[in-house]
Amino acid sequence: MNPKTRIMILTALFHLAMLLVSIITVLPFIWMLSASFMQTGEASVFPPKFIPDQFTLLQYRTLFERMNLGRYFLNSLVLAISVTLVSVLVNSMAGYAFAKFTFRAKKPLFALLLSSMIIPGQVTMLPVFLLLNKLGLLNTYFGIIFPGMASIFGIFLIHQYLKSVPDSLIEAARIDGASDFLIYWRIILPLSMPVLVTLALFTFMGTWNDFLWPLIVMTRENMYTLPVALANLLGEYVQDPELMMAGSVITITPILVVFLALQKYYLRGILLGGVKE
Repeated sequence: MNPKTRIMILTALFHLAMLLVSIITVLPFIWMLSASFMQTGEASVFPPKFIPDQFTLLQYRTLFERMNLGRYFLNSLVLAISVTLVSVLVNSMAGYAFAKFTFRAKKPLFALLLSSMIIPGQVTMLPVFLLLNKLGLLNTYFGIIFPGMASIFGIFLIHQYLKSVPDSLIEAARIDGASDFLIYWRIILPLSMPVLVTLALFTFMGTWNDFLWPLIVMTRENMYTLPVALANLLGEYVQDPELMMAGSVITITPILVVFLALQKYYLRGILLGGVKE
């Protein structure tokens, strides 16, 4: 067998393997979508069916009309957008300061921030909960927004990206009389758009999918987010997989749409954010 033929066979086998892995990965999502349009009890058969006998929107009507899922969807949407906007603003400011400003103890402080990334989030939940309780922010949307205002990962991502921005560009703006905030607003933010979109996508997805923190902070049912509401739905309607699949489809659709719409910026931001000092 000559080398060219061997390479073609190996390439074909590799693509076949990737195709099989892709099918195995996507198959559960296809079944979930199909089951959400099935009649009650139709998804419980074995072997599983991938095409409903009769398409119906009964499960979706039940979720929105009887179970007030529209309210929980709106809660999640408002919180995810709010946390994303505030986080992008605060993280970009902090990342810009660490990347382009000179101040006392800058490097030790940045190293301390990075070292705290190894601390699991669950460890800080109790102190943050007690702080929010003292501030009277429990059972409020600010109880979710406040802890998400800044993240060490976000600061690090912005910092690494801005290391690639020439200092001469900032110095030229200062010579022209631009203030630090004007430089940040008119120069840094537009140049940082790829990494800002990446950070926004991470933050939006993390906030939208977050279950544990909203469960701790929110005790009023009308303030539940989608993951919390669906967890309660699972306990009450555990024998109704079609209803659960409809709820899952509603939950993953927004983040899937956002990711597909912004994926080119996301990939570009990840690549450009890997600039080393």
